[in-house]
Formats: sequence, structure tokens, C-alpha cells
Amino acid sequence: MSNDLPIRKIIHVDMDAFYASVEQMDNPELKGKAIAVGGGGKRGVVSAASYEARKFGVKSAMAGRLAAKLCPELIFVRPHFERYTEISKKIRKIFYDYTDLVEPLSLDEAYLDVTKNKKGNPSASLIAKEIRERILDEVGLTASAGISINKFIAKVASDYNKPNGQKTVNPEEVLEFLEQLDIRKFYGVGKVTAEKMYQKGIFTGMDLKQKSLEYLDENFGKSGRYYYYIVRGIHNSEVKPHRTRKSLAAERTFSENLSSEVFMLEKLERIAEEISRRLLKSKVAGKTLTLKIKYSDFTLQTRSKTLPYYISDKDVILETAKGLLYQEKLNNSVRLLGISMSNLNTEKKKKPEVKKSVSVQLRFEF
Repeated sequence: MSNDLPIRKIIHVDMDAFYASVEQMDNPELKGKAIAVGGGGKRGVVSAASYEARKFGVKSAMAGRLAAKLCPELIFVRPHFERYTEISKKIRKIFYDYTDLVEPLSLDEAYLDVTKNKKGNPSASLIAKEIRERILDEVGLTASAGISINKFIAKVASDYNKPNGQKTVNPEEVLEFLEQLDIRKFYGVGKVTAEKMYQKGIFTGMDLKQKSLEYLDENFGKSGRYYYYIVRGIHNSEVKPHRTRKSLAAERTFSENLSSEVFMLEKLERIAEEISRRLLKSKVAGKTLTLKIKYSDFTLQTRSKTLPYYISDKDVILETAKGLLYQEKLNNSVRLLGISMSNLNTEKKKKPEVKKSVSVQLRFEF
């Protein structure tokens, strides 16, 4: 990369099928079997699937009924989030032995900046290997890792040799790695965007790189600029030890479809109570409330309102959500309701990021 860009050594650690692996570790009878965490019951949704289940096409966010159809031998396990949190804390403690620059993304993955680390080890690859070995020895679970010059490439690389593997993309390998990468592997390119790119003849990083900034802006909106820079290895976001929470959400899927707003009020009150509890626990408040409605035909609708003041009180949240519920007639019977609070009082205005050109010349120990 060009010498005026900050050169970092970033590791992205991603636990392998975390929830399912914890359940298999705690219950030896489940080892080697196809299991799904959550997903039980008529309306259940899979939270996580073991690798044995993934071979049959079972994956997270899939309806339990479909998962069972794909894998008749599938075992549904009730989630134990307190246990997952406990294990996650043990794993993070290992991370902090190497650096204080740890940015957790969830219970099962995090970025580590080891450019300067507590071990004085110049090799990020060796640090990642040691961390993975310690997680296995001290916790009993396997992890995968990606190592490179920025967060984007490290995250993409961590999925390369899963499970229980790692991939290093050295500075001089970055552009070739991105050019050969299937567009579906780019973090931030979802299923819908990938299909749109396919229709426009964009199948790999190389294809994406051929498109001008103007073309990407015109066809992909605000995301176009992001795609333009990441395919050139430019992603200057730092590892942030204290990530600013941007939203809080809670939702409920009902055992039976609800056809009238009257039947939804009790459910909405419980969701509002849960959101309020989380806001107060996190010591934050929000201005924008979004009501999420999923209909029986699985179509999704959101209705939002931004207030002139921050709120965290359950009654205010409930009244605002009720107003949105009655805002317009429902399209169908409802299977899920959710409330999210955003525009929180923790958010700071970002300074515009200065982009710089890239040329791959630099070599240093990775």
C-alpha cells in the first residue's frame, strides 16, 4: 500500500458455529450430531446450526420447519444465552493478553489490532495461531481467523479456511486476493446486491474494479463508493475498543397469526418493556422509534417516528409504538412485531474520511 496510509496488522477472530459448538461441548451426547439452536415449535427460527447440520443446508435465520425438512435427523436445542456470554468473556480475556485494541462485533467475533502488541511479536499470523490454540486449550472450542492490513480484508479472510483455520493476506497480496474474490464473498454485499451485480456482469473483484466511481454511485447509491474503495484495498476504519451502540431492538414471533391491532397491544407492551429495560441497563436513550411488522405472507413493513427528545421510558415507547401501529391499516394478519430505538444519545458526528490512492509496494513481516 502507499506509504502515506496507516499500516495496521488486524486479526479478525470468528468462533466456529459458536452457539451450537457450546451446546455440543456442554452435552457430549450432541457431539458429531446435526443440531440447531432455537427453531423448535411451529414458528421457531434457527439461531445457529452445527457444521453437521449445515451440510444439509440448515443455517441461521431459517424457519425451524424448513430446517427439519432439510435434515430429518436435526436435533433442536433451546438456547442458553447466559452460557454463551460467559464463554465469550473467557475468550475476550485471552484477546486482552495480546492487545487492548479489541473491537467485539458480537459474542462470537472480534477485531484485534496487533500492530503494537503486548507480546512484542511482529507476526500477526503467529499471534492469531497462538490465540486460536489458547481458545481451544482453555475454553475447548475452535476458532478461525483472518489476518491482513485492514478490518475488511481480515473479516473476509477469516471465512476462507473455516472451520478451525486461518488465512493471512499479506500487503503485497491484497489486490490480487480481492481481484480473484467472488463478489458474494465481499463483506457488505448481500444476496440482493450480489444478484444485481451479476445482472451487470460483475462476478469477481476484478469485474468490480473495472467499474468507475460514477458508475457505482449511479447503480448502487451510497454503497457504490464503499465498493469502489474496498476492492482497491482501501478501508481505513480503525479497531474501536469501545464501539458506539447505534440501536437497540426487540421482537416477538407469535404462535398464531394476529389479525387485529387490539390483539397486538399486550404483545407490544411486553416488547416496549423489554426495550426500555435494555435502554436503561445500557444507560442510553433514543429519538427514533421503528415498528417492525412481519405479515403472515412473510412480507415486511417498517414504520418510524423521530421525536424531538430522547426517550427510554416504557410508557412513552409503548404510546409511540401504538401510534405507529394505528397509523395505517394492516395489510394482512401479523406473525411478528418488533420495536427498535435508534438515533441514540451515544452517537457522534463523524468527520468525513479522506480517501487516498493505493499502490502495492510495501512489504513487512506479517
